[in-house]
Amino acid sequence: MKFTVLLTPDMEDGGYVAECPTIPGCVSEGDTVEEALTNIKGAIEGCLESLAANQQALPEDQPMIVATVDAEIPNPVGV
Repeated sequence: MKFTVLLTPDMEDGGYVAECPTIPGCVSEGDTVEEALTNIKGAIEGCLESLAANQQALPEDQPMIVATVDAEIPNPVGV
């Protein structure tokens, strides 16, 4: 099964946070992109095993569009 994974740089601690939006709460991290991907793969597999063991339906990955928007603040304080 294939799942969409989002990677976000961790600006405080370094490394990357990886999450699988299809499976709420399925999050991992790693010092490198490769490590974060390896770790989230293990987390996804663990979540799927838990769902299967509890006879719950396995989620299907949903298509996503990731976009950036430019939000403006009318009266920013301190700028």
